[in-house]
Amino acid sequence: MMRPSMRQPNQMRPVSMETGVNKWAEGSCLIKMGGTQVLCTASVDLNQPLWKRVQNKTGGWVTAEYSMLPRACGTRKGRDAIMKDHRSAEISRLIGRALRSVVDMDALGRHTITIDCDVIQADGGTRCASITGGFVALMLAVRWLMQNGRISQNPVREHVAAISAGLWNGELVLDLDYDEDCAAELDSNFVVSESGRFVEIQATGEQHPFDAAQISKLMEMAAAGCQKLIDLQKQVLE
Repeated sequence: MMRPSMRQPNQMRPVSMETGVNKWAEGSCLIKMGGTQVLCTASVDLNQPLWKRVQNKTGGWVTAEYSMLPRACGTRKGRDAIMKDHRSAEISRLIGRALRSVVDMDALGRHTITIDCDVIQADGGTRCASITGGFVALMLAVRWLMQNGRISQNPVREHVAAISAGLWNGELVLDLDYDEDCAAELDSNFVVSESGRFVEIQATGEQHPFDAAQISKLMEMAAAGCQKLIDLQKQVLE
């Protein structure tokens, strides 16, 4: 059965990344994946987080905050509800883990970089877009630290990106949009580093349990998709 977007099973949605979209942030990127649009900003604090100072820990820290604007989806979500959204807190932690996986905290020095990911428009895969665009914003913030003599070497070991994949109408597909996500028998998200290693896998088959062969195929599709996203990250950062 043809996908709603008329894409092939392993075909991603059109992707674009634009940098320098925020005048004040040390790093910023507007990423668009199909109908999903996320503004990612990186803010540099020239101090360690308080918990590291209290524990007398070395090195810096990378953290993230994720939220959806009130009209990012089909119905308006009030700002009070957004502030109490446990889903946003879970995704914030995922983004932070994904970005920290490729950063040498000691080389980052005693600095904190906060990545804010604000979903302007949601059409599936917002957490994956946030990780992919958030990495670009992170790299720009790291460049700012180096250009201003705050650190002497690049603490980022390699690129990282994320993409969704799943089982839709009995077929394994890559980069699900909202229509597919709502009806998917298996929904998964993959965070993959430039070296092809997996940082995190989230997979749910609540209504339709899945097998190892399906996950293995989705991993293969996701790795290829993330490599394309990483290639685009590199182009944008040139």
